[in-house]
Amino acid sequence: MVNARFVPPQALIDALARYLKENVAEVEPPEWAAYVKTGSHKERVPDDPDWWYKRCASILRKIYLEGPVGVERLRTYYGGRKNMGTVREHFRKAGGAIIRNALQQLEKAGLVETTPRGRVVTPKGRSVVDKVAAQVFRELVKEKPELKKYVA
Repeated sequence: MVNARFVPPQALIDALARYLKENVAEVEPPEWAAYVKTGSHKERVPDDPDWWYKRCASILRKIYLEGPVGVERLRTYYGGRKNMGTVREHFRKAGGAIIRNALQQLEKAGLVETTPRGRVVTPKGRSVVDKVAAQVFRELVKEKPELKKYVA
């Protein structure tokens, strides 16, 4: 059985973002998403017009792989080094509002649920991620026939 562990992360995130954009009405960028940076370590807003869907897909994949996860752990994961001019760079966490709103939308869609230890993927969310991962893997097999032996 193919799941999210067996496909390249970027291919899975792009396919999940397309799925969320086309099939999940609850996941849509807020009105302020076009004007906001993703963290204090960034200098500009994202260039990609579909960055909200990609961030939601990335968060869904991260929760799928790493179990109960909270906002602070995700802020650390999406953080980066802030350019401070001539001074050394220092790590900064990502903005929490983007992650919090994305998690709330994924919860409203029924893909993620809250537990006392953090957010986890629901059976519906696990099914969606597995289905999309299988589609991505089938596309990879078409490009690279040597992977055919891994298809169940």
